[in-house]
Amino acid sequence: MACTNSLKPISYMAKTASAFPTKANGLPGLSFSRSLSTRDFKISTDYHRFSTARSSRGLTTKAFFFKKPKPESARPTKVQELYVYEINERDRGSPAYLRLSQKEVNSLGDLVPFSNKLYSGDLQKRLGITAGLCVLIQHVPEKKGDRYEAIYSFYFGDYGHISVQGAYLTYEDTYLAVTGGSGVFEGVYGTVKLQQIVFPFKLFYTFYLKGIKDLPAELVVKPVAPTPSVEPSAAARWAEPQATVPNFTN
Repeated sequence: MACTNSLKPISYMAKTASAFPTKANGLPGLSFSRSLSTRDFKISTDYHRFSTARSSRGLTTKAFFFKKPKPESARPTKVQELYVYEINERDRGSPAYLRLSQKEVNSLGDLVPFSNKLYSGDLQKRLGITAGLCVLIQHVPEKKGDRYEAIYSFYFGDYGHISVQGAYLTYEDTYLAVTGGSGVFEGVYGTVKLQQIVFPFKLFYTFYLKGIKDLPAELVVKPVAPTPSVEPSAAARWAEPQATVPNFTN
């Protein structure tokens, strides 16, 4: 209590001053206060600098990940027609009918893997082969045929391949979607018309292709009209060098 009575009352201002003593008092308080103040300022400055850097990085990241794709119109939209004959010459063990339905008549679920030879639309050159799989969707007795879902490819040797998918009807013409390709057909899309000439031995295809550069002249020919009697030339059938495309798929 004696210690308390010996203290003189001080004003708010005096108390504030004593919290930050002058150098004249020989106390290190001012040095500590200035150091603290400086550090506070640096932290504040660094914080703003850090914020700006993060903001800049954020903008850069956003620009990288949200880069606008090239417009679809940049892809070639010119329609190119390609004519191809598919002929089953009974020398490839095709087609193979897998009756998974376990029924005597064609039924849902039956599978038909196949592979046949391909010839140019004018029947003068051997192009390659088809290879694919048909899944039976519906037997249509009133039309004496079937509806399949088909997934297959057309192979053209060094020129690459075209993949297609869609309905394959054994009793009438139909259209399938062109889903992609490789080689000169890389990036291709469009449709293909399938004409059944003699089931399952002769088919004629008209491709309507988009998204690719101009096809090689060797593939762009005037087709022979599809009829049951059409046959490839002898040179093409025997795959003579002048009657095939480079490294035709066999």
